[in-house]
Amino acid sequence: MTRIGIDDIAFYTSNFYLDLHILAEKRNTDHDKYASGIGIEKIGIPAPDEDIITMGANAAIQILEQCDRHKIDTLLFATESSVDQSKSAAVFVHRLLDLPSECRTVELKQACYSSTAAVQIACALVARNPEKSVLVISSDIARYDLESAGEATQGCGAVAMLIKADPRILSIEPGSGCYSADTWDFWRPNYCSNPKVDGKFSIINYIRTAKECWKNLAKNTGVDFNSIYRFCYHLPFSTMGLKAHIKLGKEMSAGKTQQELEAQVLPSTVCCRQIGNCYSASAYIALCSLLDNEQDLAGKNVAIFGYGSGCAGEFYYGVVSDSYQKMLRTDHNKKLLSAREAIDFSTYLEFYQASDTKKYQDGNYTTPAVTPGMFRFSGIRNHARMYDRCADDL
Repeated sequence: MTRIGIDDIAFYTSNFYLDLHILAEKRNTDHDKYASGIGIEKIGIPAPDEDIITMGANAAIQILEQCDRHKIDTLLFATESSVDQSKSAAVFVHRLLDLPSECRTVELKQACYSSTAAVQIACALVARNPEKSVLVISSDIARYDLESAGEATQGCGAVAMLIKADPRILSIEPGSGCYSADTWDFWRPNYCSNPKVDGKFSIINYIRTAKECWKNLAKNTGVDFNSIYRFCYHLPFSTMGLKAHIKLGKEMSAGKTQQELEAQVLPSTVCCRQIGNCYSASAYIALCSLLDNEQDLAGKNVAIFGYGSGCAGEFYYGVVSDSYQKMLRTDHNKKLLSAREAIDFSTYLEFYQASDTKKYQDGNYTTPAVTPGMFRFSGIRNHARMYDRCADDL
């Protein structure tokens, strides 16, 4: 049987961040509530000329520099931060990346879960035609009302994955565990710029969904909890995944101490602490974090939990390829995070207000050039979004 999975993976985030020491001071909150309580130290803040398209393209270009783009016959773009109610985000990126015209382009949405749905769809497409590959991009901007409980869990980021046969990073095992239910823990009506959140219920729903998905996975595949070496969770904040995993481990009677359970998740939370919530991209940025921060994963089983409020979830697992380390961008990723520019509180408010789309309503607007990334959102022309490629390399 042909093995299918993640052949390459890359992530990207904004070039700017807000240190939560600053937010804690301005909101008269104990900083430890952020650093220890939710496990976030910095949150990525998009510049006025950064959005899901530019971040997604900046993540994907790293992969395209190393592969034959003419073998990519599908681009799946997962997001809950859509820039258009009709036109797919994938189409914008398709042009920026100069992909073949015969490539299908689709945008997927189900809160933060859509990236996992995209991976599973991609695997099915490759199984149908093993000579082709699928590019999956997940890109999101987590944004909440100022002075709200969710403000400290903002963030932004994108991840790109090449799904193909005989993958060099992770072979995804057939079978998974799913769970869906119509709930109101997090949602954003078309008439609202920011989401509505029932925080306490959202945590309960997340943990319940993780448990139900794992039970379904075990039923469908026979996998044992103790056969999984490391776990990657969707991370609205890093301690969320840890709490869910500890509860899951205890319910599965895994016989592991809390410290051992934490060790199964902690390497995957490193990036989240520095970026914040990335919605649909977060589970796979967690995978990048695990690959960069764990010493040796070759031949080990890694499980991934994708979750989207509203709600839908899925647990699946894969086997890390023996030569996976040759595919890593560890030094590049560390440089990406360390080279970001810290912003003060007034700049944070300026960038936050810059995302208000009301200024686009007359159909024409020019965004200031701020981001040093390869791609930027340059503005609106006759109600059409314009993007520029600004550099030849990252």
